[in-house]
Parts: sequence; C-alpha cells; structure tokens
Amino acid sequence: MEKESVLFKGLKTGLLLVLTGKPEFSAVEREIREKLESSALFFRRGTVIEWRTGTFTAKESLVLKKLFLQHGLYFREMKAESGAKTALSGALRGAAASGGAGALPSVGNEAALSKAEASAPEDETFKDTQMLVVNRTLRGGQEVQSRGSVLILGNVNPGAQVIAGGSIDIRGTCRGIVHAGAYGDRSACIIADHLMPVQIRIADVIAQSPEQYEKPELAERALVKDGQIVIEPIER
Repeated sequence: MEKESVLFKGLKTGLLLVLTGKPEFSAVEREIREKLESSALFFRRGTVIEWRTGTFTAKESLVLKKLFLQHGLYFREMKAESGAKTALSGALRGAAASGGAGALPSVGNEAALSKAEASAPEDETFKDTQMLVVNRTLRGGQEVQSRGSVLILGNVNPGAQVIAGGSIDIRGTCRGIVHAGAYGDRSACIIADHLMPVQIRIADVIAQSPEQYEKPELAERALVKDGQIVIEPIER
C-alpha cells in the first residue's frame, strides 16, 4: 500500500496539515484533492485547516488556499513555535451553524499580517486595535485578517476571505467568505453595498446566502439577533 504523504491531525480549532517526508507538491496537491472529494463528512464546511509557515512556498500556499475555499474550508499558516495556539484559532472554536449572515475583517492576501498583529498576545482585545483599511478589491484566493475592524474600499470576490476581530465594512459587493467578531464578539456586524457571501460568520454564528438574491436599493448590514444572523437595509 502506498504511503500517505499528507496527514491531517485534529486540533481543538480544526485540523493541522502535516507532510510525511519530502513529497513533490504535485503529489501533495493531488492527495489533498482526493481526500477532500472522498471525505466530505470529515472535512465539514467551515473547518479550519492550518499548516506551519515554511511548509509550502507562497505560490504553493495560494494553490492550496484556492482548493480549500472551493470546499468551504478556512485556512491559516502558523509559526512553527506557536503550535496550535494561533491568534485566529480561538475565534473559530465550536462554530454553530444557524440561519443568517455575518462578516470578517481582513489583511491582504499576498501580504501577511503585520509583525505587530502577528505577534500580538492572545489576551489583547481587538477593541484596542486600530481599524485596518484595505484600499483595493480582494480577488479569489486572497486573505485579509485583523484583530480589529476592517474597512474594504472595493469588492470581496468569490474565493476571497476576510476575518476580523471587530466589524467589517465593505464599500462594494461581498461574494467571498467573511467572519466578523472572530474572537467571540456577537455585537460585531458586517456592512456591504451588496451582501451576498458564500459564507458569513459573526462570532460563533454561521450562515450562507440564499440561492435567490434580489439586488437591494440600500446598503445591507448583517448582525446577530436572538442567536441568528439577520440582514437589514441601512443608509450609509
């Protein structure tokens, strides 16, 4: 029997991707794709997949991120010394699927978190963090993360991902995956000119956009009410 080159180890926050030996990336990509397609019950939508920094090149990481997004999975690189305790990990524990909408702030895809954010202690509250402003559209495969709120001056396209400790404001159309209040703040909200994400989260509450969507006349805001995400029109 051929030895597996890719292993997924369980964490409290999701799954850790580990390579055995030094396999070619083409073999790694093929094996991961096969696992995702054959084990849908194991890789539930919304699961966080993590791997240690240095496991893949930037180009290889982007390929895997796009692959995971196709299956509704989150992803995160973490420093080797940090183990399972990543800044984002505590935000995504035990997410409960319920109806509604939600969002998340971001930091850019090819550009990683700033050194200050990446090394911020876990007990630091996002409420003391300055708002992150992203002055561009996020394309598929791009990722933005912030401990505070996020303002995106552009669209969030399908395949893009935004995660924020505070609220998210998108001055454009949101069609990606967004997670606001990622550290458990249910008072956070997500605002967009057109809010139609693949998946939306506020704290531990998850929702998906309806299949039928009518373009609103006003901007929209997603927030948690009575344990569910609801979307309401607002004037900017």
